[in-house]
Amino acid sequence: MFRQPMMMALLLAFPSLPLQAAEGAPGRGLKEIQDPELSLMRGRYTVGGNNVAWFGVTMVSQWQTSNGATLQGSLTLGMDFRGGGAPKLSFQPSVHVTAADAPLPDTNGRSIDSSGLANASGLVQSVQVAGDGNVARNVTTLTVREGGVPAVLSDGAGNVTAQQAGASATAMLEGNQARLLLQVDGQGLVQQWIRNGSVGQGIALAGDGQIASNQLRLELVRNAVGSNLPLSQNVAQAIALNRGMGPGQ
Repeated sequence: MFRQPMMMALLLAFPSLPLQAAEGAPGRGLKEIQDPELSLMRGRYTVGGNNVAWFGVTMVSQWQTSNGATLQGSLTLGMDFRGGGAPKLSFQPSVHVTAADAPLPDTNGRSIDSSGLANASGLVQSVQVAGDGNVARNVTTLTVREGGVPAVLSDGAGNVTAQQAGASATAMLEGNQARLLLQVDGQGLVQQWIRNGSVGQGIALAGDGQIASNQLRLELVRNAVGSNLPLSQNVAQAIALNRGMGPGQ
């Protein structure tokens, strides 16, 4: 099936063909347009399997509750595509929870449902707030360059969790996703993730006087051969190629 620019080029190459020729046998009276000529046309689209050399993700999440408890989590994930096929992974997680002496105030039955984010694709940012006096911030940065690939990080555990007094922080790499999750019973959650086809940040706060933030840093290293491709295509390729990622792959 021809894309529109190619079809237009074929028609313009033979402006004198009578209508009957177009209605004849397929391909009659047509000739193939060579690559040098096609390369000058807008809309040409090529996909190479070697355009992304390395894709790195760094997530940092922080949450301070109204009673002074703090939750922190971070993870660094590297995906090396230079070998072809499934990427070679490196993973480093870190989590920390500090409990407070005072109990958290009652949220008066307020609740937030963030389950719909599991169906979202692409780049996602979400803030849901049901309380008063809260501060929530999602920040995402993207660095694209060519050149050397970062040194391989030593692989950490697939899942790490810290828990204290109804608060938990978890950094995980399992199945086809990496995820950072902070939770406080009855107060909501703060999360970040990368999975096949999706990278996202979400903050859901049901309490009052909370301060939460997500920072997501993406770094993409391109092979020189793929430097002329659109940036959005490179990023989409890197996200799509992480399917099936998990410990030991």
